[in-house]
Amino acid sequence: MTEPAPSPADGEEDDTKRKFREALERKQAQARSGSAHESGGAKNLHAHGPAANKRTFRRKSG
Repeated sequence: MTEPAPSPADGEEDDTKRKFREALERKQAQARSGSAHESGGAKNLHAHGPAANKRTFRRKSG
């Protein structure tokens, strides 16, 4: 039996798959190049100001 001739759409599909695969490889390589959260900045340890300045709530008298 003869094999069916590949249609032009098959070539375009292979090209599209190849482009997506290359993009995925670039994305994964970029993710591997960075260390695990070491490039990020430090957390803000005092987000709400110093504890000495906390408000005290008192009942209203009179």
